[in-house]
Amino acid sequence: MLTEIQIKEIKEHLEKAQNPVFFFDNDQDGLCSFLLLQKWIGRGKGVVIKSFPALDESYFRKVEELNADYIFILDKPVVSKEFFERVREKNIPVVWIDHHAIDSYIPDFVYYFNPCLFAGSCEPVTFLCYQITKQKKDLWLAVIGSIADGHLPDYYEKFLKEYPDLGIKTDNAFEVLYCSKIGEVAIILSNGLKDTTTNVVKMLRFLIRAKSPYDVLEENSNNFSLHKRSKYIAGKYDNILKKAKIEGDNSGDLLFFKYSGDLSVSGEIANNLKYLYPEKIIVVVYIRGSKINLSLRGENIRAVFLRVIEGLNSATGGGHKDAVGGQMNSEDLEIFKERLEKEF
Repeated sequence: MLTEIQIKEIKEHLEKAQNPVFFFDNDQDGLCSFLLLQKWIGRGKGVVIKSFPALDESYFRKVEELNADYIFILDKPVVSKEFFERVREKNIPVVWIDHHAIDSYIPDFVYYFNPCLFAGSCEPVTFLCYQITKQKKDLWLAVIGSIADGHLPDYYEKFLKEYPDLGIKTDNAFEVLYCSKIGEVAIILSNGLKDTTTNVVKMLRFLIRAKSPYDVLEENSNNFSLHKRSKYIAGKYDNILKKAKIEGDNSGDLLFFKYSGDLSVSGEIANNLKYLYPEKIIVVVYIRGSKINLSLRGENIRAVFLRVIEGLNSATGGGHKDAVGGQMNSEDLEIFKERLEKEF
């Protein structure tokens, strides 16, 4: 959690920012973090970060295009030195809020907030942003960003009272995500992020205007393209998950599933498999050309992952204690798998 002093400091930065740009990670936690802050100050543009693992220099052009006077970075564990060098040249203030346990490069001019590193608590950035804003009208967004990141927040009980038809009584965040109407909204937003830049910008404008989860849930002329895209992604996702469940039903303690194609949803599949097989170590591999994306779930999996990739020059990654994302060359996959199997 953020301290009261940190909350006050971040609020002061938000109030100073007249034309901020919010860079946020390409998932519901990043998206909802942006929406909470933007709706609180009523200004600023959001830019989805699709590069991995870092927010790289190419994104600085958005700072210039938007003539931003402040930069906020949300839910992104790594930012390239080249990006920060460009920022330093323009002397633009940077506020970076994160929750990943990673040794990041942090320039002395950046206002960096990460309770995971300094206080040992790793709640989603959405949770941290709701500490800052605390607007009751945005409670649904605060819930979505948290449950999608595997965290059931203490304000979920308030949400149930406000929207009893959208939630379920449980202490499992992923059960809310996969078995409730608010979870359905969260998945629609996740699928919407996997669209063209034009349609993602259109979705952001719609969500900034949205006043409740019903605005998203109920299909109408304002969200028709969002629902159309979500249904398309959901169809492909269900086919991949079906194959992954066959692997899961026939695996031991280690569920190792790999797939290819044009849809990168390794993180979403890994979360779903962890919900379905909570006792297993989950490894989902997405292969596209010479590169592969990895998503791992399991107790203390970050320490295992970092140990296993030692010496693999192409391998990068990190994340949370029990949830990791990574990338490597496809030629190293078998070595990685062999080392991993020895761990379990």
